[in-house]
Amino acid sequence: MQTLSINDLFYSALPVNKISLSDLLIEDQLFYKLPDDWHVVVTDVKNSTLAVQNGLHEAVNLIATGCIVAVLNIARKHNLSVPFFFGGDGATCIIPPLILHEVMRSLQIHKDNTSQNFNIDLRVGRIPVCQVYQNGFALRISKFKSSSIFSIPVVLGDGLSYAEKLIKGEDFKRELLESESQLLDLEGMQCRWDRIAPPENLDEVISLLVIAKDEAQQGVIFKEVVDLIDNVYGTPQNRQPISVSKLKLKSTLAKIKLEMKVKFGRLRFLYMVYNRFILLFGPYYFNTKEGKSFLSSIVELADTLVIDGRINTVISGNTKQRLILEDALNNMEIEGKIKYGLFVSKESIMSCYVPNEENAHIHFVDGAEGGYTRAAGILKQKNRLS
Repeated sequence: MQTLSINDLFYSALPVNKISLSDLLIEDQLFYKLPDDWHVVVTDVKNSTLAVQNGLHEAVNLIATGCIVAVLNIARKHNLSVPFFFGGDGATCIIPPLILHEVMRSLQIHKDNTSQNFNIDLRVGRIPVCQVYQNGFALRISKFKSSSIFSIPVVLGDGLSYAEKLIKGEDFKRELLESESQLLDLEGMQCRWDRIAPPENLDEVISLLVIAKDEAQQGVIFKEVVDLIDNVYGTPQNRQPISVSKLKLKSTLAKIKLEMKVKFGRLRFLYMVYNRFILLFGPYYFNTKEGKSFLSSIVELADTLVIDGRINTVISGNTKQRLILEDALNNMEIEGKIKYGLFVSKESIMSCYVPNEENAHIHFVDGAEGGYTRAAGILKQKNRLS
């Protein structure tokens, strides 16, 4: 294994900020430029809105999760930490050159499996960070401690939006890398939870995307949005769409087959039998002390907030709260501060990355019926009309 350089360890070495997110967003000195030779890797399900409308929202969600898991497993093998951003129908990761070719080969296999098993086109592309800067776009990153055992990357600037728009473009030349002898490693990826109803006394889940119209004022505007959400919905714990009492395993063969197709590109009989047994045994395990502790950690490690140059969040609440939020967001939109997309569902869905290390698991949350994808569609429509 190659020796890690200081440059490779850039993100691993970033300090974790324990101040409030609202305060962090306006502290410019706590954000750092990414190294020029790192790369922005973007994956995206083409025509995801149509796929969601055709009932493939769970497959789309798991395919996006697989993109992150593939990158994280490679990074872990090299003792690296890298920033990643889940988007429901795709994902963005920022990686050092050390693992670039391995990551791109792995994602090529994932792309091929996705095409063969689901007839879905997974776009995969990358651009160097230096290209982002050379074209006049900003990309600054910080780390935010979002729970007692979980920190997330926070990106300000329009650099990732530029990369995403470029890579999704029809003219973008995507690399076709041979997988050689490399295998796709999606170890730890799971999709075993049933749809999750909101916690007690709450009746809806919203998927919300917000962009700032003025990139120079992004931190200040995002602070205003975060403060608004806090005022309307309370603390992140109060608006958390995942709760222990609503978590239920879904032990159907269809669920296991979906996981196998995304994970391995084919069905595996022994894997299916083993996991069918695990899912049936699960309710008994979750009644033990260890099982209850695991369920509690899932809630704490649920990834319900992404800030990648825009705000992406999944929130549970009630209709009255949402109407107050929409009214305030509409006013901010009229003032020319933001544009937003919001989709309401009655449940959330969750896919998981559970590697072997204790407390290292991550749970990716989206609104049911393709919450993020639908919210993004609303935002795109607003952009077309403006």
